[in-house]
Amino acid sequence: MVTRLLLRVWPRSPALGLGVPCRPLSAGSASSQYLQHSIVPTMHYQDSLPRLPIPKLEDTIRRYLNAQKPLLDDSQFRTTEQLCKNFENGSGKELHEQLVAQDKKNKHTSYISGPWFDMYLAARESIVLNFNPFMTFNPDPKAEYNDQLTRATNMTVSAIRFLKTLRAGLLEPEVFHLNPAKSDTDTFKRLIRFVPPSLSWYGAYLVNAYPLDMSQYFRLFNSTRLPRPGRDELFTDDKARHLLVLRKGHFYVFDVLDKDGNVVSASEIKAHLKYILSDSSPAPELSVTYLPSENRDVWAELRQKLVSDGNAETLSKVDSAAFCLCLDDFPIKDLVHMSHSMLHGDGTNRWFDKSFNLIITEDGTAAVHFEHSWGDGVAVLRFFNEVFKDSTQTPAISPQSPPAATDSSVAVQKLNFRLTDAIKTGITAAKKKFEDTMKTLTIDYIQFHRGGKEFLKQQKLSPDAVAQLAFQMAFLRQYGQTVATYESCSTAAFKHGRTETVRPASVYTKRCSEAFVREPSRHSAGDLRQLMAECSKYHGQLTKEAAMGQGFDRHLFALRCLAAAKGSPLPELYLDPAYGKINHNILSTSTLSSFSVNVGGFAPVVPDGFGIAYAVHDNWIGCNVSSYTNRNAREFLNCVEKALHDMFDALEGKPIRTASG
Repeated sequence: MVTRLLLRVWPRSPALGLGVPCRPLSAGSASSQYLQHSIVPTMHYQDSLPRLPIPKLEDTIRRYLNAQKPLLDDSQFRTTEQLCKNFENGSGKELHEQLVAQDKKNKHTSYISGPWFDMYLAARESIVLNFNPFMTFNPDPKAEYNDQLTRATNMTVSAIRFLKTLRAGLLEPEVFHLNPAKSDTDTFKRLIRFVPPSLSWYGAYLVNAYPLDMSQYFRLFNSTRLPRPGRDELFTDDKARHLLVLRKGHFYVFDVLDKDGNVVSASEIKAHLKYILSDSSPAPELSVTYLPSENRDVWAELRQKLVSDGNAETLSKVDSAAFCLCLDDFPIKDLVHMSHSMLHGDGTNRWFDKSFNLIITEDGTAAVHFEHSWGDGVAVLRFFNEVFKDSTQTPAISPQSPPAATDSSVAVQKLNFRLTDAIKTGITAAKKKFEDTMKTLTIDYIQFHRGGKEFLKQQKLSPDAVAQLAFQMAFLRQYGQTVATYESCSTAAFKHGRTETVRPASVYTKRCSEAFVREPSRHSAGDLRQLMAECSKYHGQLTKEAAMGQGFDRHLFALRCLAAAKGSPLPELYLDPAYGKINHNILSTSTLSSFSVNVGGFAPVVPDGFGIAYAVHDNWIGCNVSSYTNRNAREFLNCVEKALHDMFDALEGKPIRTASG
C-alpha cells in the first residue's frame, strides 16, 4: 500500500515547477496533415539529456528528517533519527552503493524509471479514482463551435494531426526556456539543428534553455494498459489506423488515417460521428466498460475469459485504437458535475485502460481522462495545449460545414461482445462495486477572487508557497493537526525522469499556520508577513531541489525496491511507523495552469485524505478538492478560503479576523 501512495497525484507541470514553457506552441503549417513543421527534429535533444542524479545518501537522510520534524513529537522524532543514522551507516549505505553501481550500468535510462513503472503496473487496486486524473478544456472562444459534433470533429482531427506530427519528427521539441528572447528564436533553432543529437542539449543549455524528456510521448496513441495477473503490461500498436468511439456504452470504430497514413478528411470524420450520434439504440443492460474499473487481478481473469469466449478480435480493436473518444449524451450542470463526469462518470462510457479518453459532452464540454502508468502530466499537457490551440484557432470544420456524402454504415463498425454468464456476473459485480465507491466521493471547489499571482509576486512571495500554506492552515483549523502532504514536481529535465515529491509541510509552515490559526492577536501584520516570507523561501528551495532530482522520496523508494528485490528483510527505517505516516499522504496536491485548462482533478490517495487540484492565476486562485466520507471537503474549502483571506489581510497590513471560516 505504501508503495502506491508514493505517487498517484496529478503531475505538476512542467519541469522545474516554474510554469508553462514559453515557446510558441506551433510554428503553423499550410499542410492539413501536420500541426507544425519544426526545423529542429522532435527527438533532437533526447540522446544528450542529462541523467537523473542519485542524491547523496546523507542529503536524502537530512531532507527526510526535515520533512518528518513537523509530523512527529520529540520522542518519535528521536526514534526516527536513530533509525536513520543506523540506515545511513549500515544497510542503507550498502543499498545506496548497489543502486549507484546499477545506475552506472544503465546509462540509457534513469534509476527511477523501472521501479516507477513497476509501482504503477503491479498495483492491484482499481485505476479509477486511485490513479487516473482528468483535465477539462476551456470552451472554444467561438460559442457556436462548442456544438458536440463540431467540437468532437475538430478535436479528433487536431489529435490525429498531433499524432502524425509527432511520428514524423515535426513536433517542436519540448523545451523550458528561461530566456526565450535568446533561445526561442528562429536563429537559435537554425543553429541547434546542426549540432549532433549527442551534444545538442549542451547547446541549448548555453542559452539557458532546458530540453525536456519526451520518451513517454509515443505511448499517447494506440496504447492501452492490459490487465495481467500480478502486474499489468503496456501495449502499443502504432500501425493501427482507427479511432474508438464510445456512446451510451456502445463501441464503434472507424479509420482516421487512410492506407497511406494520411488524415481522413474532416468532412468524413464529421459524417461518421454524426452517424454514431444518430444511433438510437438503448444503452446495453450490461456494459463491458465496467470491467476495467475492477481490481486488476479480477479484471485480468475476466479479460482472459472474454478472449476465450471469442472476443479477442474485438478487444484487439479496442486496445490498438488511436485513442478513445467518449460522446456523452448529457450536458454539464456545473463545475462539480463536470468533475464527477470527467473523473469517473457513470462507468458506461469510458474505457479506463486507454492511454487517454477524450470526452465530449452533449453541450461540447471537453476533457481528457488519462491512465497514469505510461506517463506524466508534461506529455499530456503538451498534447492538451496543442489540441486546444489547433482546434480553436485553425478548426478543420465549421458548424455549417456539410458532412461528406459517404456511407458511414459501411465505414463505421459497431463492435459487439459475446457475453457468457460468467462475464455477465463479473460485469454485475464490477458495476455494483463501481457505483458503491462513487457514492462515497465528494468533490467541491472555491474560486478566490481577491488576488492571485500578480499581487503575491509584488509581495515577493511564491504564489505556490502561499497556496500550499493555505492548505496547511486549513487542515490545522479543521482538524488541529499538521499531516503528511505531497506535491508533485516533474523531473522531465532529465532522461527518463518522472516526478519527485515536494514536501510542503515544514517546521516553517507549522509555525506560521499556528500563528495565524491559534494566536493571530499575538502577532502584528508585520510578524505574520515575516513568517509567510520564511515559508515562501523554504518552499522555493524544496521545489528547486525536487526539480533537480534532489528530493528524498524517489531515492528512498528506489532503495526500498532494491532491498525487496534481494528478498532480504526490509531495513528498520522502512518499518518505522513514521515512514508509513509520511507516505500516508492525507493532503495530496498538484497544480497546473494553462491557457487551455479549465479545471483538473483527482481523487484522494488515502481513504482519509483530500485530493487537491489547484491553480494560482494572475488575479484569482482556484481549488478543486475531492474527499471520501470520513473527510469534509466543503468545510476544508471554507478553511482554505479563510486562510487566504487572513494572509491577504496580513499582506495589506490589516488585523486578522478571529471569526473562523
